[in-house]
Amino acid sequence: MSADFKGYKGKALETLKSFNTPVWSDTIVKTTRGDFHGIILPRSENDNDHHIVLKLITGYNVGIEIDTITDMTASSVKEANYKIPEKEFPVTPGLPNLKLFGTGGTIASRLDYRTGAVIPAFSPGELYGAVPELADICNLSTEKLFAVFSENMGPKQYTELASAVGREIENGIDGIVIGHGTDTMHHTAAALSYMVQNSPVPIVMVGSQRSSDRPSSDAALNLQYAAKAAGESDIAEVMVCMFGPTSDEYGLLHRGTRVRKMHSSYRSTFRTLGDTPLAMIDKQKITPIKTDYHKRRTDHNVTVTPVFEEKITLLYYYPNMQPDIIDSLVDNGYKGIVIAGTGLGHVNKPVYPAIERAVKAGVHIFMTVQTLWGYVHMFVYDTGRDLMAKGIVPTENMLPEVAYVKLGWVLGQTDDPEKVRQMMLTPVADDITPREPYNGYLVYQGGVPEVEAFIKRIKR
Repeated sequence: MSADFKGYKGKALETLKSFNTPVWSDTIVKTTRGDFHGIILPRSENDNDHHIVLKLITGYNVGIEIDTITDMTASSVKEANYKIPEKEFPVTPGLPNLKLFGTGGTIASRLDYRTGAVIPAFSPGELYGAVPELADICNLSTEKLFAVFSENMGPKQYTELASAVGREIENGIDGIVIGHGTDTMHHTAAALSYMVQNSPVPIVMVGSQRSSDRPSSDAALNLQYAAKAAGESDIAEVMVCMFGPTSDEYGLLHRGTRVRKMHSSYRSTFRTLGDTPLAMIDKQKITPIKTDYHKRRTDHNVTVTPVFEEKITLLYYYPNMQPDIIDSLVDNGYKGIVIAGTGLGHVNKPVYPAIERAVKAGVHIFMTVQTLWGYVHMFVYDTGRDLMAKGIVPTENMLPEVAYVKLGWVLGQTDDPEKVRQMMLTPVADDITPREPYNGYLVYQGGVPEVEAFIKRIKR
């Protein structure tokens, strides 16, 4: 039995050695809190020495306190293997030809046992090795553009991705799937909605909330839904495809400019705000929810404008915000500011002079609302009227992150104030809608009688 105690130190290391139970050994651990059966995993180099980590037969990892252990018995040592083998994707006549772009994120990841963190590591080919059902849905070619967590996606990646998508469309692909981390997927979806317009085929972004090594992972099913949407749907738009409910009943297709990640860990984290999703999707069918969308075409024409001005920011207003924040942005050469204001689009009076100085310096300032649902209405109160008089432009019901991305795209093309204003307020992919449907704002409050009765009725 190999004496590998990787990552362990102090009391934890002494305990493993005393019971002769190295890393990767299949072990029964007896404790004062019960018995556990699993494989001893390496520890993160940054962790303490009071626990050992066991991967249970269920697939979940558990930390066991050293002081509770009474006995450990190892039966064998497993071979550490993190890699899923890549497979050449089979070609089936009659199935749609799709392109899968890999950018990184949890849907393309593995667990790094050195740090205990999930890292981007699976290539698109490895994804097929993990989800062979994809071969029943499409013919798939893959390209790994990036291998980054979504927080590291930015203008450079947006423009490269948009150009790559455009090339594939012009070459006649039937649909595009983009694997992406969920944390900023709505930012990239907005960027692609502006940079790739008039697409004849679906462009479907997909991710997962749970990494591929976890039993509760949504990666495989989300990929299948995304491939089906890209290959079979007639919705030729930029979409985000993720779980609808937190269960695996169906997925939802969200329009790229109206979607937002709304929960840090739920699998049903993505919601369409101020509108309804485009469609529901499961393994058997795609069920449209909306009818007003761009339809799939047979031509290969697409408008690609991969530009972005990086000196812009999204400023979340809070009470007692100081004017020097805006002044510092101007001093550092920022060309545009999107403000997420309170209520109907307000900020406090002490920042008024800084706003005037910024506008005079040529900075373009636009107002959104931090409520997320609803419209900017700056003409209702004196505050809003004063701010508009000082040069702030309201952006209707555009989501703050979407307005930020759009401003970067617009300023990448022009700095003329009137053209910037016109382009920002010209709707693209329903980033601004003439009205919000009555069911475009639904936030149920658990605990109240009518909601509890509703939940019991539909979730038995």
